[in-house]
Amino acid sequence: MVKKIFVGLVGILVVIQFIKPHFNNPKIDERIALQADEKVISLLKNACYDCHSDETKYPWYHNVAPISWAMAGHIDQGRKALNFSQWANMDADIRTIRVKRAKQLIDNGLMPKGSYLWMHENAHLKQEDKKILDQFFDQQLQQLKKS
Repeated sequence: MVKKIFVGLVGILVVIQFIKPHFNNPKIDERIALQADEKVISLLKNACYDCHSDETKYPWYHNVAPISWAMAGHIDQGRKALNFSQWANMDADIRTIRVKRAKQLIDNGLMPKGSYLWMHENAHLKQEDKKILDQFFDQQLQQLKKS
């Protein structure tokens, strides 16, 4: 009985490997992508870009179901919420809302997500990193008020 259950589970795991989500990185148009200081871009690339840009670096396990399904969902949601590759295309009112939300989530330690941090140790934001991002987001909000 245990052997049949084990064989069945292995069979299911093999079959689900053929159900693959679509992973893609659209071509980046530098004219609309976020332009910022090198330190800010470095922090964002380490902690945010895999889910919040069209520059996702896919790890080896992105091809393993059911992990791939969860990863695809996180990336799709992240890009919809805030996509740094589409920065200039975002409506100013929406960008204001998204920047305020990003500040809040980072300040409260809710971003980057804990599940992301497990596999991306360099994504941990130190207090000084959070301060740099907070200042950057404040500058963005000031610029948005002027426009």
